[in-house]
Amino acid sequence: MNVEIKLVHLPRSTTDAREYIEKKIARLRNAENMIVDLLFTITKGKNFSAEARVNFRWGLSIHVKEEDFELAPAIDKLMDKLDAKIIKEKEKVKEKR
Repeated sequence: MNVEIKLVHLPRSTTDAREYIEKKIARLRNAENMIVDLLFTITKGKNFSAEARVNFRWGLSIHVKEEDFELAPAIDKLMDKLDAKIIKEKEKVKEKR
């Protein structure tokens, strides 16, 4: 699983966001063999915007986006939504077999 994290309009020295995301990615380890790429983009505008794109090995790509006034809650909401989508896709694959 390739993981890429982009921080837009955040100081490059901000490693807290990267570390927090990497800690949260541990939740997705059960689906690691299904995921090819996991791309995160964190943007600071009026609010914090957290986006993720997941590319599955069977060609499907999903996109999830969340916004919040604070960085950590935006990432938490994103990971909850992402986890639910991955579980849903995993169940679909199991049903087809």
